[in-house]
Amino acid sequence: MLMASDFCRLANFPRPQPTTNHRGAWRGSCSPRPFPSDGRPSEPWAFRCLRIARPSAVSRGRSVSCRAAEITTDPGQDRLMKVPISNIRNFCIIAHIDHGKSTLADKLLQLTGTVQKREMKEQFLDNMDLERERGITIKLQAARMRYILENEPYCLNLIDTPGHVDFSYEVSRSLAACEGALLVVDASQGVEAQTLANVYLALENNLEIIPVRVLNKIDLPGAEPDRVSQEIEEIIGLDCSDAIHCSAKEGIGISDILNAIITRIPPPKDAAGNPLRALIFDSYYDPYRGVIVYFRVVDGTIKKGDKIYFMASGKDYIADEIGVLSPNQLPVDELYAGEVGYLSASIRSVADARVGDTITHFGRRAESSLPGYEEARPMVFCGLFPVDADQFPELRDALEKLQLNDAALKFEPETSSAMGFGFRCGFLGLLHLEIVQERLEREYNLTLITTAPSVVYRVNCINGDTIDCSNPTLLPEPGKRRQIEEPFVKIEMLTPKEYIGSLMELGQERRGEFKEMNFITENRASIIYELPLAEMVGDFFDQLKSRSKGYASMEYTFVGYRESELVKLDIHINGEPVEPLATIVHKDKAYAVGRALTQKLKELIPRQMFKVPIQACIGAKVIASESLSAIRKDVLSKCYGGDITRKKKLLKKQAEGKKRLKAIGKVEVPQEAFMAVLRLEKEVI
Repeated sequence: MLMASDFCRLANFPRPQPTTNHRGAWRGSCSPRPFPSDGRPSEPWAFRCLRIARPSAVSRGRSVSCRAAEITTDPGQDRLMKVPISNIRNFCIIAHIDHGKSTLADKLLQLTGTVQKREMKEQFLDNMDLERERGITIKLQAARMRYILENEPYCLNLIDTPGHVDFSYEVSRSLAACEGALLVVDASQGVEAQTLANVYLALENNLEIIPVRVLNKIDLPGAEPDRVSQEIEEIIGLDCSDAIHCSAKEGIGISDILNAIITRIPPPKDAAGNPLRALIFDSYYDPYRGVIVYFRVVDGTIKKGDKIYFMASGKDYIADEIGVLSPNQLPVDELYAGEVGYLSASIRSVADARVGDTITHFGRRAESSLPGYEEARPMVFCGLFPVDADQFPELRDALEKLQLNDAALKFEPETSSAMGFGFRCGFLGLLHLEIVQERLEREYNLTLITTAPSVVYRVNCINGDTIDCSNPTLLPEPGKRRQIEEPFVKIEMLTPKEYIGSLMELGQERRGEFKEMNFITENRASIIYELPLAEMVGDFFDQLKSRSKGYASMEYTFVGYRESELVKLDIHINGEPVEPLATIVHKDKAYAVGRALTQKLKELIPRQMFKVPIQACIGAKVIASESLSAIRKDVLSKCYGGDITRKKKLLKKQAEGKKRLKAIGKVEVPQEAFMAVLRLEKEVI
């Protein structure tokens, strides 16, 4: 590319003098004199102009121009220029898993020049290694784009959202920061369960929805755009007469999507004159700068150096740096109502800037905070323990920092006689649990033990108290409790008609209660069950995909607590209960679970000098038992002959010693046995 300095030299124009315009964008203005007036010899023009035009680490993205031409050193970086609020569009992309959200976001970034071609890579907004390895979006990501339509510049703020049901909380936070949403539906798969859930979330937030049929698998013989359009109209109720046909993979129809964003999504309200109110929709912890906050300015204006106040935490800070996400962080001096950006204020405590909090000016505070978000309700609990007990403080710090970035994560301290100090953590689902565990191990170099996942049970005691119990060791004695309730969920399975029987059989096996079945199209049905959440904590999703050859999808919502016949299953080794192995199961499954656990422990516990009974008990009743035979020591090895009474005396003395050892001896359960049994519990419960 011809540099600005070379162009000016060849055209015999004087060197450009850079000046600062709005938000730090550089613009060149030509000097009327081609040479210095003091008579000193000047350096060659090429070097002087190149030194001015070369972008530094701080000023990358600035442009240099002269009277001959305006040449941009970094295409697409002019999106820092101010546009009227009527030209701002805030939107997100919602869809089911693997329907092409991230691919579409990549093409939007590429077409608008936000990311140069040499820097472009697949899943550009997915920053975590986990996201790239699994091919899913875990964290919402924001990007600011600049697009010209009919010679009018527009500022487009994109928020890419996850598609998995476990991360629906991320989607709800994205929707609260937008005025519109792109609904992406794969033409080869059609409307899926999470498509419906995300559409309903968008409608609750009063967003303008643009139906986009992403034919990212158009080369497959199964792509049926007309059928998908009919499904969208029949199931969701959106008019698809003006739906956009596009292929994110091939880059077809991307310009039509950008035009639709501008023409159909409304701009944010003009409230720049009101007191500052900005909604925090995400944050993360930087080890050098502290807490970095992502926010949407709803009212007012925020400038660099302002003293700000967090209304929920009651803390105040100085805004050291503000900027936009483009998608990398680009500092600016000021952000207005309707814009999306980030904030760094040397915040050291992760509790001072929570997701959903409202930012306002310290001197001119807003009268009321923004609604924020509904508190995330953890559905699955498990214990996290460090293998090395000395890593407990590091685990606590890591969970606090991760909770800042993941508002749905809950945790509290827990102790175990077998595994020491750890934390009882709450998650939105099993995938959420796996992601958090893997992030702790990768990003914070921790080695963890994970107990079997469980749900929160509600115990109604005889004295009238109600206890929420997520740990079997905290369950009251049978004589103190009146009943136990467990959480139920309403699950909707969308499946081709040939797999209806298999999925109904799965629902019955998991103690499900059939509610209704509807044929949404000629070949696809919706099956609705209500079943205990504990039955989904395990291999339910794997079984769903296996029995439907991968074609079925599911979405579930919490419906409340119901009374169930639940029992606490204890494991006794040599007559002593082992609390970490206790679990809460349904009465009908107690025997199968107890038998599996005792058989596994028999294989894993080392043999002792005495016989060791391994028992699965409900209260005082033993329902399954195995015995670990004693190590035989030949006390008669030195008796080569002689009277038989001498041998009997030695055998009797050995039996008495074993009896005494059994009474006072303790059986150490090795760590490997705990890990194996915990893995088994995850499979059989």
